[in-house]
Amino acid sequence: MPREPEDLDRVPTRQIAAGAVATGFGAWITWGLLSNGYLGWYWQWPYLAIVPRSQYGSEVWIFFAKVYTYLVMGAVYLFFARLGRWLEAARRMIAWARRRGQPPGTPPRPRHQPMPSPDQDPAEWPELRAGGASEAADRLAGELRAGRMTDVDYARIARVWTAVQGRREGLIEFGLAVREHGAAAWPHGSGARDLPARTAHHDLTLGQVRIGIAATSERNPYEYRGVGVAVDPGLLGTSALAVGPPAVVAARLVRPVVESLCLQALAGQAAVISVTAADTGLSPDGAFDVVIRPGRPDSSHGLDLYGGAVDPDEAAGMVAEALVGDEVTILPGGDSRRAATVLAQLLGPYHAAYGGFPTLRDLRDLLDGSRPQLDALRVQLLDVGLDVQVRDLESYERQAAQPAGVAALLAERIALLDRPAFAGFFTSEAPPTLGAAPGTGEEPPYRPFSLQALEHPLRIRVDLPERGHAEASRIIARLVLAQFAQCATARRDQTRFAFLVLDDAAQVVTPQSLRSLQRLRSAHAGVMLALPALADVPEPLRGPLLGMVGCRAVCSGVTPWDGAHFAEAWGVEWVETRTVTAHEIRADEPLARAMHGLRRLTTGKAVTRESVTVKREQRQRWSASDLANEVPVGHAVVSLTSVSGERTPPILVKITD
Repeated sequence: MPREPEDLDRVPTRQIAAGAVATGFGAWITWGLLSNGYLGWYWQWPYLAIVPRSQYGSEVWIFFAKVYTYLVMGAVYLFFARLGRWLEAARRMIAWARRRGQPPGTPPRPRHQPMPSPDQDPAEWPELRAGGASEAADRLAGELRAGRMTDVDYARIARVWTAVQGRREGLIEFGLAVREHGAAAWPHGSGARDLPARTAHHDLTLGQVRIGIAATSERNPYEYRGVGVAVDPGLLGTSALAVGPPAVVAARLVRPVVESLCLQALAGQAAVISVTAADTGLSPDGAFDVVIRPGRPDSSHGLDLYGGAVDPDEAAGMVAEALVGDEVTILPGGDSRRAATVLAQLLGPYHAAYGGFPTLRDLRDLLDGSRPQLDALRVQLLDVGLDVQVRDLESYERQAAQPAGVAALLAERIALLDRPAFAGFFTSEAPPTLGAAPGTGEEPPYRPFSLQALEHPLRIRVDLPERGHAEASRIIARLVLAQFAQCATARRDQTRFAFLVLDDAAQVVTPQSLRSLQRLRSAHAGVMLALPALADVPEPLRGPLLGMVGCRAVCSGVTPWDGAHFAEAWGVEWVETRTVTAHEIRADEPLARAMHGLRRLTTGKAVTRESVTVKREQRQRWSASDLANEVPVGHAVVSLTSVSGERTPPILVKITD
């Protein structure tokens, strides 16, 4: 619920308390003086003028005299109570006592909407009853009251109900499934109905996860102070960037987001891919459907090198981006598109000759310019009459003949993946061997996994071997990012949210990946990039990266150089500044000069007069120095943007553990 508007005339609590004490003391003194006659007895004249003299001294006269006295006393105290705002002081004292009575770290009480009426109670499934599924609503309400329904079940069933509305056959199938399975209807493919453990606060009916509480600081706009800050697919669809110490960013920002999307995947609402360093322990294996571990024999799945692509140009673009996308300073054109063109001149003829793409080992041999493999490919093309493809192959050979060309760089980088530790890991759907008929290649040791599976609500984690193969890990991260951008935008059904999380995006941000981020917003997908520092991003790309993402977070501990980029991205705002200037008063008259001298002697200060100047000026919302030095430990400055264009200013947030 939104906060009440700010009361610009609100008196500080200290001033209210001082006024209440002073007026209370004044009321007590005033009544004491009146009741004891020190101020005269004139206040009794109205009563004496009304009561007949014949009643003086009687019991009735004494009784009404006491009543009149109490009325006068009440009027005196009421006057001082209004003057000293006693009710406001009592209200603030009660609120202070309640806050003091809460345990440390307790979040503020949420401002909930009023309790719904029985016919609008979500626990009674009113939308099902309105749609003619009263029997299914009774069954589900009973499951909820009996404790057999989780919030994941509620979100999953609500999504199915939305999909079947308007179709008679769908309503019948819905009723039958609920009657047979209850809250377990339409289970996730893994059979799980919840995660092994939760560390964050979730609201699956809205798809939100709370990442912290906005600080009650004057740096925050009034309407955001003390409120919860949460993210959902409507915000993550604009993509997110988090910069700060890796341990803080991973534990307090990345983990809640991954956990929320895993829960939404169980509810059939999302598909999530988490790329993280091996052995970080942020999320247990049981929270994912597929765990891919490059370089480890216990990995059950291998990664499709070409992302399930069937078009050679598309496959070449993804592979080239992974291999040389970070070499913006030496690549022609400053990005990987030239390298993708050269690689397509090799993959196109190979695909036309054999009906599939080469394995990693064969691709390395071709890029190295192995003459037997190239001759075998040319013979195969001539045998099937593909003269146009032969022309492409000859063009590639001319490129490869250049000693410092793009082909040589591709060959050098792909050697980092063709290591014994990755033997058989980079699989494909059809891995034929050069010189052999398609389909006669060796059986891959890993089950091939392609990001084409984003069509389904899957939970995928990729553990990168950062310790032993740092450069290969960055290539794999760029490969996953390139394949995700291609597969997410090519999905037939884009109602399900697709999200990629990179907990260390160092050397992953490239010119081509930034272009891909632009297309994800319209494809109901997004990416979260976590960086220790913006220095890991090439300098020409830092500004475009901050302009491309809609959600930005800067944790405490960043450098002023990184803060300067965020300060520029957040821009300036109009503020009202007050300048107070003290001018010394010079007295002309002897008496005034003597008084000023006495005051200077007693206080040690000259007699001055203050002048106040108020002006409006533009000032940075958060300066580089503020971000580097004034963000408390455990806090972050966060700005959010939704896919519909709504945005927040940068907010100082206490991010949760």
